[in-house]
Amino acid sequence: MDYQLMMMFGALLASILGLLFLQSSREKKKSKYDLMKIQRNKCSKKSVNVTHHSEVPGSTDIIIVGAGVAGSALAYTLAKDGRRVHVIERDLTEPDRIVGELLQPGGYLKLIELGLEDCVNTIDAQQVFGYALYKDGKSNKVSYPLENFNSDVAGRSFHNGRFIQRMREKAASLSNVRLEQGTVTSLIEEEGIIKGVTYKTKTGQELTIYATLTVVCDGCCSNLRRSLSKPKVEIPSCFVGLILENCELPYKNHGHVILADPSPILFYPISSTEVRCLVDVPGQKVPSISNGEMTNYLKTVVAPQIPHELHSAFIAAIDKGNIRTMTNRSMPAAPSPTPGALLLGDSFNMRHPLTGGGMTVALSDIVILRDLLRPLGDLNDAHDLCKYLESFYTLRKPVASTINTLAGALYKVFCASPDPSRNELRKACFDYLSLGGGFTNGPIAILSGLNPRPLSLVSHFFAVAIYGVGRLLLPFPSPKRMLIGARLILDASSIIFPIMKAEGVREMLFPATMPTHYTVQDLCLS
Repeated sequence: MDYQLMMMFGALLASILGLLFLQSSREKKKSKYDLMKIQRNKCSKKSVNVTHHSEVPGSTDIIIVGAGVAGSALAYTLAKDGRRVHVIERDLTEPDRIVGELLQPGGYLKLIELGLEDCVNTIDAQQVFGYALYKDGKSNKVSYPLENFNSDVAGRSFHNGRFIQRMREKAASLSNVRLEQGTVTSLIEEEGIIKGVTYKTKTGQELTIYATLTVVCDGCCSNLRRSLSKPKVEIPSCFVGLILENCELPYKNHGHVILADPSPILFYPISSTEVRCLVDVPGQKVPSISNGEMTNYLKTVVAPQIPHELHSAFIAAIDKGNIRTMTNRSMPAAPSPTPGALLLGDSFNMRHPLTGGGMTVALSDIVILRDLLRPLGDLNDAHDLCKYLESFYTLRKPVASTINTLAGALYKVFCASPDPSRNELRKACFDYLSLGGGFTNGPIAILSGLNPRPLSLVSHFFAVAIYGVGRLLLPFPSPKRMLIGARLILDASSIIFPIMKAEGVREMLFPATMPTHYTVQDLCLS
């Protein structure tokens, strides 16, 4: 079957599905301003008694809870626009994490847009130009489509802690940013409006601080998200992290993805002398490190699947003993619009870290939020601001949901399975990405954040499935192959559609039809 014809079939199928989604999501629209009145009443229902503590002297416009990538970048961005920002971070020492180490090119472009690109210049960050895929002894290099960008534009990989410390320093360099170590214990709510926070300083003193807007970005284990959203956190797998020292990757300046059994293994540089290895372990439990089960698992199950160029360094890293683990969380954004407060970063939305899209989503969200707030001189009307910022949740959807959906779908496709149809889909994906041209550049542009368009994702995903079916039916179809082909299409649908449903099909594919698609003029008229 001609590859171009299969691609056209995939695009046609995606378009038909999109039209069906649009038809099913159409409903009688209410007046935009009637909806704003309804939501205002809804936002004002709750009130709680507030316990008064010592109040922080001075005034601030915006409180930011958390100074990770999202919190630090947001503080710098809003302060540059003249806002007075108070950032409260639980621990200001350099973080030591095994994820948040790969920034995709799309995320780097957002970093430039925010004026933060110099934060990767002094931390021994490495440029990343694409990926190398490995399966069954075969390898294929797929590069980011960077031809139309400046030579500096590429992915960046680094030690997460070094990057965050540079971001914090950059934010704290502005006179209207106060960066303080402390633990936020609660949000202050009065008559349904978040007025500020209560927190404990590093000396144990309990204080309160008030602001017109509180932005919560306290990470994946947020203690405050339940006050502002309806989170549904899933844990599809865990990562086992190692650092390989003084070894060369087979493909320089590329991430390496091994389609291993039972699930993928990742390698990427994090400095000029270190390579991060992340071994994915499906489920919520990993072998015990303390009793030697982990060492045995890595040496007997994982090591035989490692490329021979990295095998010795991998064994040496195991023997060195610095093995780290972390759970991988997935959580669609499910906000409960609340006057005076907003969620951002991993406290708001998470996806499987396989594709390294988390920081790209967070930085993209910050650009959107900055552009929404920039025309507003006065943030004091919490109710009107709440309605206006509902646009944030809609405007972020196409980019965020595309990256989130790709991460979840690609992880499921890349995991090994005894099911013949699922295995055929996995092989089809590997080979499709090896075809070159638009078959490679299209999906990689989505993964890299350079072209995160939902319909493009759906089109390529089903083009992969149709490509897999075509290979099964050539040169001569058989009943068994036809059955596997039919199940392959069903498997592809069962993978992507539930993820899209959780993300919000209408918001993802047709954001302009959402009643919360407000503008600055709408806020002024209200």
